[in-house]
Parts: sequence; structure tokens; C-alpha cells
Amino acid sequence: HLPLRPGTNVAVVTAMAHVIVTEGLVDEAFIRERCDWDEFQHYAEFVSQDRHSPETMQPLTGVPAADLRAAARLYATGGNGAIYYGLGVTEHSQGSTTVMGIANLAMLTGNVGREGVGVNPLRGQNNVQGSCDMGSFPHELPGYRHVKLPDVRKIFETAWGVEIDPEPGLRIPNMLDAAVEGTFKGLYCQGEDILQSDPDTHHVAAGLKAMECVIVHDLFLNETANYAHVFLPGSSFLEKEGTFTNAERRINRVRRVMAPLNGFEDWEVTQALANAMGANWTYTHASQIMDEIAATTPTFEGVSFALLEEKGSVQWPCNEAAPEGTPTMHVDHFVSGKGHFIVTEYLPTDEKSGPRFPLLLTTGRILSQYNVGAQTRRTANVVWHPEDVLEIHPHDAETRGVNQGDWVRLASRSGETTLRATLTDRVAPGVVYTTFHHPATQANVVTTDFSDWATNCPEYKVTAVQVSPSNGPSDWQECYNEQAERARRILPAAE
Repeated sequence: HLPLRPGTNVAVVTAMAHVIVTEGLVDEAFIRERCDWDEFQHYAEFVSQDRHSPETMQPLTGVPAADLRAAARLYATGGNGAIYYGLGVTEHSQGSTTVMGIANLAMLTGNVGREGVGVNPLRGQNNVQGSCDMGSFPHELPGYRHVKLPDVRKIFETAWGVEIDPEPGLRIPNMLDAAVEGTFKGLYCQGEDILQSDPDTHHVAAGLKAMECVIVHDLFLNETANYAHVFLPGSSFLEKEGTFTNAERRINRVRRVMAPLNGFEDWEVTQALANAMGANWTYTHASQIMDEIAATTPTFEGVSFALLEEKGSVQWPCNEAAPEGTPTMHVDHFVSGKGHFIVTEYLPTDEKSGPRFPLLLTTGRILSQYNVGAQTRRTANVVWHPEDVLEIHPHDAETRGVNQGDWVRLASRSGETTLRATLTDRVAPGVVYTTFHHPATQANVVTTDFSDWATNCPEYKVTAVQVSPSNGPSDWQECYNEQAERARRILPAAE
């Protein structure tokens, strides 16, 4: 475990590469066979510069140079080396750059293409991988194929009987920007609570208020539903047929064990809405949707419910070349051809601490609460985590007159909220931490709208803040809670 200041992941990964290259720990045979050699030489020249050494980076990252050198040597020489990363890597303005740097480390050391190695993302939820596989990105169709490619569009235009716009759509932050500007009119939000989970809550609320039609399709009246014009009740995983695909590309069957309380599985609700707008969809079972996926997406060509019943699960690609799936990727060669080394220049985030906001806030989740807590807050799990609290180092608390359990004001350039303080040395001096499970706190009213340069993934991990004593909930929190109570007047009416 190495201490690491928020926002400096790229610097640490590049410093590790510096050690591996300058100490001659690279797997040259692997690189010559599998990677672009000219790109490697250019990258090696870049990371070999003294400015990327662990000693130079230590004041920036907070990681002791000797420890970082030891970690780099262990990864390069210790046999199989697997890198696992989660949202602590991706939720930065340079999240994509860090992932590229991680891929560089794997290729430098030949830790690709066999069991026990590789670059392995840990997804934030159980079907994030499956959602991405099916074209949830606004610039891609299923199978990670860009919407601008005419031959790809033709496949789906033939299957769906419609013309597909070659221009990519909008990501959520762009949708909200456009809504405030008046050019984005409506949103169908299924299984996500963007008001609580997305950054800069004021901006999210403004975008939702500006839209002419907001449809929320979910298990519960979540916080986004407070701004909905229409609410469609969803079904849980116990009430529907389908598949989840996990982080190792493993496609698992989801089997219905009880009838949906609302009378419909989620796909049936979506189909009914589509047909009301003239789509004429005719699916009668989730297996038919999987059959269409197999017919249009090469990596899923061999997947069917029958195969999943027989095998239990398979890992894509699953097609004629790999009829039982592909447990390990990139065994003999990279799927896309030669491996590419990418220069990973560290650029500090635009969000900076200073005299007015001297601390850095990083946010995250806790085991007993799932994501924004829309499900788990309605269970006895609240015994373990009844409220969001601010973890602050005793030194920072003392200089601010804050004691254990005190109400504190947490303020940033974006907004402010109040919550109780917990004094702990689990966070470093200068850093504070909180979760975002409870809408009464709305931690994301504080976070900024900065995001990753490639994916627009919000930068939840670096927000400049100030902490000061408080008497209780802020005016904004009280107004928000009143608005939420008014929005939920549908409940007693429904009962």
C-alpha cells in the first residue's frame, strides 16, 4: 500500500515505467514480437527523462521514491503481474491517460496474453461491462464499433429498418449542458439516479428542470424522479430474464424467479414505449433479443440462451473461431494488431487547492451501501451506514476547531453541504473523504464538473474544499428536502 495524493495517478504510473526502462527490466522479446518497436523507442526516451524519476515525482505524488522503485521492480521481475484498477483511477481528468499508462506497464513487462496477468478493470456495478458491450457509449454501436462506419451502420439499419445518424450522440454532462441551453428537450432515464450520482448537483437539477419531458424508469422513486414528468416502475433482477456480463467478459444468465410486481419486465416496458411511438417491435422473450445481438455483433455471434444453459456461462468473443468462448484475450497477438505505447504526460487537473479551499476532497462508496443507496438505504443496511460522514485527519480538524461528531460545513467552488465529522488517520493531512449514499447530504453538490478528456467520466476524486464548524443542515439541503417531499406526494396518492 503506497500513499498517493489525489489526482497524481499518471505521475506514479509514469514513474514506475521510468524505473522499468532505465533499469533494463523491459521484456524486449515480447515488445519486438507484439508491439510497435518505433513507438516503444519513442516512449522509452520519454519515460527515461529525469523529470519522470520516482525521486522527482515524490514531492508531487507523496509516494516515497524507494517504495515506488521497489513496487516497479517487483511488478517487472516477480513472475505473473496483473494490474487491477477501479474508479479511483478513472474518475480523474486524466483517467484515460492513466489507463494507457497501465497498459504501457503491462506491455513493457510482457504481462499480457496468459492466465494471471493483464490489465483488468473492476467495474463499479455488476453489468457495466454488458452495458458497454451493447453500445451504451454515444459514439458506438454494439461490439465497440464506431457509429461513423458505414458498413457497421448498414448491419443495424437492415436489422432495425431505420436510418442511423452517423454523428455521435451526447454524454450525460453534455446532455445537461444542452438542456440548460434549451436544445436538449427530453430524457428517458432507466436504472440510474443521475441527480445523486453525477457531479455538480446544482447543474444536474438545472438541466432536469429545463427539459420538457423527463421519464424515469426505476425500482424506486429515486432522487432523479423528483424532477420526472413520468415515472415507470421497473423490475428487479429476480423478476426478469436476460444476461449480465461481468468484468472478465463472462456472460451470465439472469433467470426470472417471480413475476414482476408491475406486470412487465424492463425490456417489455421499453418496447411498449417504443411501440407507442410507432417502432413496431415484436420481441416476445429476452432470448430473441440475444439472438439479434448474435446476428449483428461478431464477438457475440455464437451466444444464445441455449448455449448459456449448456455451458453455464461463456466469455466473449464467442463465435466460429471460439465456439466455447475466450477465457484469455491477446494470447498470440493483440486483437487490434501491434501494441501501441502511448506517451503519458502528467497534466495537473484544473481543480486546484489554495488559500480559500486548501483541502482536497475525494469521494467513494462503502461496502454496506450500493452505489447511491437507492436500494440499500431501504434495508437494514443503514445500521452500518446511517448517514454520510466526512473523514478528516485530526490535525486538520484541530486547526479548524472541529471535534468528533460535530456538524461541519463542506464547501467548494461549486456548492456546499453539511454533514458530521469523523476524525481519523485513514486520510492524509490535507485530504478529506466522504461517501455519496444519502440524499440528505448530497455530497455531489460540492463536486465539480471537470471530467476526463476522453470519456467525460466525472472527476469525483479531486475537489478543492474548505471545512468549517456548522450548526446543522445548509439552506440548500433544507430546500432540497422540502422539494423531495413535495415530489413524493405521489406515494400516499398511489396507496
